[in-house]
Amino acid sequence: MIELYTWGTPNGQKISIALEELAIPYNVHPVNLRADEQKRPEYLRINPNGRIPALIDSDGPGGKPMTIFESGAILIHLADKTGKLLPSDQHSKMAAIQWLMFQMSGIGPMYGQAGFFMRQEDKNQPAIDRYFAESKRLTGVLNTRLGEAEYLAGKEYSIADIATFPWVRLVSFFGVDLEDMPNVKRWIDAIAARPAVVAGLGIPKV
Repeated sequence: MIELYTWGTPNGQKISIALEELAIPYNVHPVNLRADEQKRPEYLRINPNGRIPALIDSDGPGGKPMTIFESGAILIHLADKTGKLLPSDQHSKMAAIQWLMFQMSGIGPMYGQAGFFMRQEDKNQPAIDRYFAESKRLTGVLNTRLGEAEYLAGKEYSIADIATFPWVRLVSFFGVDLEDMPNVKRWIDAIAARPAVVAGLGIPKV
């Protein structure tokens, strides 16, 4: 059984979507970020970084429990565990991992900063302009890639798409007009229609 510690943010939704896609049974443990539950000692024993998501797999390698934090690491573990959501062809597999890292190092942090500065009452316009511009640039990189391939890894839907989708579906909030990104829009619409994605976006139910 999988024990998932999560909240309804893009980083948390990555894992619930993957678990739904893989049809792996799991229990949900909501970690209320508004109440700072991620900073409590009992949660820090699971994730010393004090962020969501985190996961405990009671049937890890060799049948031993494994605790994992960082959403990208969790996605790789689930793909390795099931043999799904990562292409078997080495070139396509590396493409998936590259685009997963692109999300982890670029899309997530830059969209997150754009959202943070946009929500502040005392607007820091240079910061807003900087992060909105970088969000648009990164989305343009995705648009180019998705003009070449159906999914980020190529022909196959993978953990790279799952990691990126929960952030990019909100892209208009970060100052990007999807009318300027038709390939990204096509990709968002296709992934949003998947039943497992619909289910995963609704977890945890609070």
